Amino acid sequence: MMHFSSVRSMTNGETIMASATIEAPPERIFPALVGKDVEQWWGSTDTCRMVDWSTDLRVGGRWSIIVQTADGRELPAAGEFLEIEASRRIVQTRAYHWDHPTLGRRQTTVAWLLQPIAEGTRLTICHGGFAGLSDAAAEHAEGWGRVLIWLQADAAAGRLAAA
Repeated sequence: MMHFSSVRSMTNGETIMASATIEAPPERIFPALVGKDVEQWWGSTDTCRMVDWSTDLRVGGRWSIIVQTADGRELPAAGEFLEIEASRRIVQTRAYHWDHPTLGRRQTTVAWLLQPIAEGTRLTICHGGFAGLSDAAAEHAEGWGRVLIWLQADAAAGRLAAA
């Protein structure tokens, strides 16, 4: 029987920490985070969907996304990979290419940490760079909580890409 562990997402106003147990091994989660399959699980019809993802998966490589809101607006973002350790860690910069209401176009840094555990993987997201923008940090903490719930649901449904 599948169970969803609680998703935790919090911020001190400058950095976000979010984590969840995903019922799949890191070798299956890693490609779901950086491969084209990310478009399949990232989003919901009542919030937003990822409609375009492109990546050059190497240190120094660029990535870009377009997220489409429920009302049809397209919101692009992009960044660069700073560190990649397959099935263990991804560190990337991130900036919106539109004027986000609380963050603007400020560049932030997102680290994804994958730790194998008995139930599958403990996935932790550390998103920093919000100093002086506590409203943006709170909004993004809520958003990362939703992202982890979407990924948990995809894993529970057995849809994560095979290793």
